[in-house]
Amino acid sequence: MKDIGGYPCLELPRGEEYHSGAMRLNSARACFGEILTARSIRKVYLPYYSCQVMIDELDRRGVEYIFYHIDESLNPATYPEVKECEAVLYTDYFGIKREMVRRLVSTYGNKLIVDNAQAFYEKPVDGIDTIYSPRKFFGVSDGGYMYSGAITNLPEEQDVSCIRILPQLKRIDLDAGAAYADFQNSEEELCGQNAKRMSELTRRILQGADYPFVKSKRIANYQYLHERLAGLNELSDMELPENAVPLAYPLYVKDDCLRKRLINNHVFVPTYWPNVLETCGADTCEYSLAKYLLPLPIDQRYGEEDMQTIVGIVTDALEKTTKK
Repeated sequence: MKDIGGYPCLELPRGEEYHSGAMRLNSARACFGEILTARSIRKVYLPYYSCQVMIDELDRRGVEYIFYHIDESLNPATYPEVKECEAVLYTDYFGIKREMVRRLVSTYGNKLIVDNAQAFYEKPVDGIDTIYSPRKFFGVSDGGYMYSGAITNLPEEQDVSCIRILPQLKRIDLDAGAAYADFQNSEEELCGQNAKRMSELTRRILQGADYPFVKSKRIANYQYLHERLAGLNELSDMELPENAVPLAYPLYVKDDCLRKRLINNHVFVPTYWPNVLETCGADTCEYSLAKYLLPLPIDQRYGEEDMQTIVGIVTDALEKTTKK
């Protein structure tokens, strides 16, 4: 029976999700796994420069995989030859690789799976399996969207997010450090889950997101950093495509101290991805990317003053390195 009365719940706006036409699961990795199963994929070609959870999902589903290299423009260095019951996975890195995705669509058609975990605002190409991770862009603890013509039925079980949302709530009242242990616990709990439907809490939060505001903030912050740091950036072709909404500004500088300097100044930059340092040799492009690429934060919580702070820390640190 439905409960009526009692104490109120958290008030959340009821708007429309950006991906209102997508299928909803509890994570992007679950979406990936469901696509593999629905299409009876037996082998996947994926970049060495990939998140470990995607590899774990392949292992969990018993799907063979072969890695391919990318270059310093984040484009495939080689194009795998794909047969029946096989697929190519490509990540729209940082949300700025739209044209590369389109080229791969022309090459592989529906044998391509697009990982838009870092490109939430990119609409899917018709007929191409595409997955999204809203928690990379918004304050939710879980959830995944997918577009796939192969999937007709979703899991019956629905996820419950209230047990994982504490880090996002703490971050409002406290600082990042106060919630970091909770965040790690939440990540570990999510990793062990089977595919489920997106939780009602996650969906309600996403219905209330201010999508135009988030878009404009991220674009403005990216452009600010790129105008001032492009001359230092060893990545090529980092111009933001028209209307693309980036995850972060990827600053690639082969400096051993810059990451630590940023973190010591409370600019938190993750490593994408630590597993790459183990699977790739030190002489590979991917190893260097994992070691030196700094995803500078540009999200909707920050404005021009924060971007000035980041630029100041980066340029000051590199000047000191040069003088040594």
